[in-house]
Amino acid sequence: MTDALVAGIKVDMKEEPKKFVSWRREMVEKQIISRGVTDPLVLEAMFTVPRHLFVSEALVDSAYGDFPLPIGEGQTISQPYIIAEMTQSLELKGHERVLEIGTGSGYQAAVLAQIVYKVYTIERNNTLFLQTRKLFDTLKYHNIVTRYSDGTQGWKQEGPFDAIIVTAGGHQIPSPLIEQLSIGGRLIMPVGGNFSQELIRLEKTEEGIKTTNLGACRFVKLIGQHGWDE
Repeated sequence: MTDALVAGIKVDMKEEPKKFVSWRREMVEKQIISRGVTDPLVLEAMFTVPRHLFVSEALVDSAYGDFPLPIGEGQTISQPYIIAEMTQSLELKGHERVLEIGTGSGYQAAVLAQIVYKVYTIERNNTLFLQTRKLFDTLKYHNIVTRYSDGTQGWKQEGPFDAIIVTAGGHQIPSPLIEQLSIGGRLIMPVGGNFSQELIRLEKTEEGIKTTNLGACRFVKLIGQHGWDE
């Protein structure tokens, strides 16, 4: 496979074993396209990003399975379909500045970075923050900017954002995130209780806020000032 050059990012995959390319193709075809994800930018990103590099060595052979995986520190990497669905719901075109709350393993940010101009991502766990920042540097994701902070407060200095994605579940959408979303922007977040949520898409318009329920989901808790208590 040749180098992937998308949105100004270079991910060197010359030495990648062919099995990973095959596994990614199967993942995209059987888990994502078959469930209704059609956005070509999302599909290309999901096929391009080497998901196996965002999990522990012990879980590499399970990286492209249709299920979430543990990444340490009580956190998980979401199943591929959920990541594709959430990304598609943002209706990205390529020019956007996107804020991600909950960097985790970095996989969701990497998928976004293949599509958009710049990704700003916040992680509250210092161990994951340091590990993932190093991985972004290794893979040359130069359009991902990271921050170690409480994601429920957003990143006011860099706002407003064209899109915001929250990769943990809260009892409500944090008000700072709505404030930092630009007019015409979209936000996607799991909203509900500790153990199950509904995937809510919010659009901020001149007339006000419009929300759409995309269905049931299950994410780890969103911890922070405007989320759950630790």
